[in-house]
Amino acid sequence: MSGPDDLDPITPDAALDYYLDERRYDLADSTYRTHKTRIQSFVDWLEEQDIHNMNEVDLRTIHSYRVYKREDNGEEDTCNGTTMQGQVSTLRKFLERCVDLKAVPEELPERVRLPTVRGEDQSDDRKLDAGRAKAILDFLREYRYASQEHVALLLMWRTSARRGGIRALDLEDYDAEDRAVCFRHRPGEGTPLKNEGTGERDVSLQPHVATVVEDYISGPNRYDVTDEFGRKPLITTKQGRPSLSTVQNWIYRVTRPCEIGETCPHGEDPETCEAADYDRASKCPSSLSPHPVRTGSITAHRDAGTPRQVVSDRGDVSERILEKHYDKASKRQRMRRRRDQLPEEL
Repeated sequence: MSGPDDLDPITPDAALDYYLDERRYDLADSTYRTHKTRIQSFVDWLEEQDIHNMNEVDLRTIHSYRVYKREDNGEEDTCNGTTMQGQVSTLRKFLERCVDLKAVPEELPERVRLPTVRGEDQSDDRKLDAGRAKAILDFLREYRYASQEHVALLLMWRTSARRGGIRALDLEDYDAEDRAVCFRHRPGEGTPLKNEGTGERDVSLQPHVATVVEDYISGPNRYDVTDEFGRKPLITTKQGRPSLSTVQNWIYRVTRPCEIGETCPHGEDPETCEAADYDRASKCPSSLSPHPVRTGSITAHRDAGTPRQVVSDRGDVSERILEKHYDKASKRQRMRRRRDQLPEEL
């Protein structure tokens, strides 16, 4: 077994370059592209976690990445069992090459277990229920009005936006006259949109939502700061524009039942529960990441009768993907929607 003193430092990007060069001629072109995409996703995630040396990657790191891919994949196709199996299999092959470089312990690849897929290929059904969303937003309105968390969750819920879209908003992207937020793709300035230029859109807000945004802008909870590109973010921290992980942590925290005064459904005492800690909210089984908020928002809009095309345009999601992965309505809910669209006499 190799220990940390036996390892040679190397950045994740350099390790990826080595892997791709090594496999360039022994993989089919399509497989090569798939491996590149999968490992690049892992490397980008390591960057977000401030991990710049492959020596720091251990089994816990791999587990955290798997949780990320399962709950907040950042992709239109959520990471279901079969997809996860492919992701982890490719990651193991990458780690095996990293062993050759003495970048990770030699026993690490074999300790990474492939997930077992049971039954049919499944998609992630976790979503923020409309009733729970209302309870959380009501609490925030009462006790943390126009706070960062309040505005972030409210905009996610009302616009069905991804966390990357929320953090990308600038102060000038809010149009007070038309009560709208404008999502813009600015990759050269650190705020790309998932679907690049095609993801740009203007989304209208209900008057009560716009009021919260305006009260945040003019109130004491927003820091008047600029980012490294001289832009003024709409939602800010003391340091400037929030990171993706910061936005994610806000959502983890406010979706804990105990956070809004509800009894813990898991029988834990908030005084001693590990997940009650400010920085460990994700450990609560009931807490949710931004992706289930987006899923719940899309489903709630469809249940409320919002046409599929409107939901598609507002949330920057194709109608096919919306129906397959984001709209988690039951068969009975879908029946009621169809019934509402039927003419009384035919």
